[in-house]
Amino acid sequence: MSCIHCLFLRKLVFLIFIIFILTGCSNEDDITPLQANVAVELYDQSYGDEPIQTLDVYLPAGRSIEDTPLLIYIHGGAWISGNKKEFAEYRNSLVKSFPEYAFVSIGYRLFDPNTGKNQFPAQQLDIKNAIDYILSKTDEWKISNNIILAGASAGGYLALLQAYKYQSIGKPKAVIAFFPPTDLAALHSFSEFTKQGLNGMLGGSPQEIPNGYALNSPITYIKPTSPPTIFFHGLMDLVVPISQSELLDSALSEGEVMHEFVKIPDQGHGFTLATYPPLFQRAADFVEKALK
Repeated sequence: MSCIHCLFLRKLVFLIFIIFILTGCSNEDDITPLQANVAVELYDQSYGDEPIQTLDVYLPAGRSIEDTPLLIYIHGGAWISGNKKEFAEYRNSLVKSFPEYAFVSIGYRLFDPNTGKNQFPAQQLDIKNAIDYILSKTDEWKISNNIILAGASAGGYLALLQAYKYQSIGKPKAVIAFFPPTDLAALHSFSEFTKQGLNGMLGGSPQEIPNGYALNSPITYIKPTSPPTIFFHGLMDLVVPISQSELLDSALSEGEVMHEFVKIPDQGHGFTLATYPPLFQRAADFVEKALK
């Protein structure tokens, strides 16, 4: 090879190297920080070691640490199914009722009835750890640490249990629950499905392990300082009977906790999509009163 060719190759390699370096620097400079003036969505943020221990974050434009509260949504699925994508079904309606809010949807470990893996309290510990992680990120995300917990069915149960049992973590300002289990011992005998499910989740019946049922029931932890709570239940619910919300209503009244119990006619376990928007607005109005 001639000297001219060698010189050309050396210059070409050098040029490619320079382009690579400059391109790398340009990409680094183009990484967008979490600017408060733009909306940001962060998916599959890990708060634990398992793939399911992740959460999705929705940050609004114009947010601030002083003025942007956070609504944390917990999905349902009888603790054996479902995922954090459930939030997408209600996102638009929730944003309309809570326009100044940031949102987080949490994924958590699910109980496997075939193997017995992830019995209680795995789910509640995941929610607790997820909220610890969220609170560690509020400054970075430029949102306040004023949190509202919300969920439906098993998610409503976990929201209530977190708010009452682990109130010191995050000190939630209010709770929103849809058709939630609240007293597991009372729920146990409702159907063969609840018997088998709760026996597996807790490792026995209420007669065999009464403390286990009490320690995993939201109503056990209600006290006068419990956060304000609004909850909705369909009169035709054949999965979680409305008596579960009636028990919650009585316990909150006895504890003198600010609350609102809304009975929904002609709805079962899981309302029609058209039913939710006015209920979200009612929940937003309740939360606004709670925050004053």
